[in-house]
Amino acid sequence: MPLMDGYDATRAIHSARGGEHAPPIVAMTANVFAEDRRRCFDAGMDDFVAKPIDVGAVLNVLKRLGLTAEQAESSVAT
Repeated sequence: MPLMDGYDATRAIHSARGGEHAPPIVAMTANVFAEDRRRCFDAGMDDFVAKPIDVGAVLNVLKRLGLTAEQAESSVAT
């Protein structure tokens, strides 16, 4: 991303919410090492999906977050 990466964006979203519940944030990245995963969680992301994206893995993450595919689609920022 030109101005900030996903880690910075996640921190900014949490900061802007001022302690309110932030929307679920899921990393989708080709960086799949344990330290990459930890960095995502340390930044405040709720889950992690490795690229190439596996639809089943995405659906499992949605279930863990308590969302349906339709709910997630309606909450995607454009």
